Amino acid sequence: MKKQELPKKKRTQQDYNLGFKLAVVSQVEKGEMTYKQVQKAYGIQGRSTVLVWLRKYGNLDWRIPSRHYMPKSKETPAQKIKRLERELSDERLKNEILNKMIDISDSQYGTSIRKKLSPKQSGVYKKKNK
Repeated sequence: MKKQELPKKKRTQQDYNLGFKLAVVSQVEKGEMTYKQVQKAYGIQGRSTVLVWLRKYGNLDWRIPSRHYMPKSKETPAQKIKRLERELSDERLKNEILNKMIDISDSQYGTSIRKKLSPKQSGVYKKKNK
């Protein structure tokens, strides 16, 4: 037997009692419907009415999401170059330290952490280091 659909009627402000509001908020927070679907299903006229209820009575954070913009750089090109050069030298130092750690591990514990180079690559590698 099919359920008969009740005609949807537009509600007025006086129809929104606390129980109704909490039921709507509960449906949205459980994920049964989106706030727009609830708005349409119950004939809630205000565009942001359900969002206001969610912010007021809901357990989740329904504040307006902050927009993420790329911060405008206040660095001059010279400052940016200097910063990048500093970062590069830090990364080179970090790389050198990690290579030393791998060498020590290989010599003391007999591990072979480094990736084995194929014969083709090893020839190229030797030429670059000379």
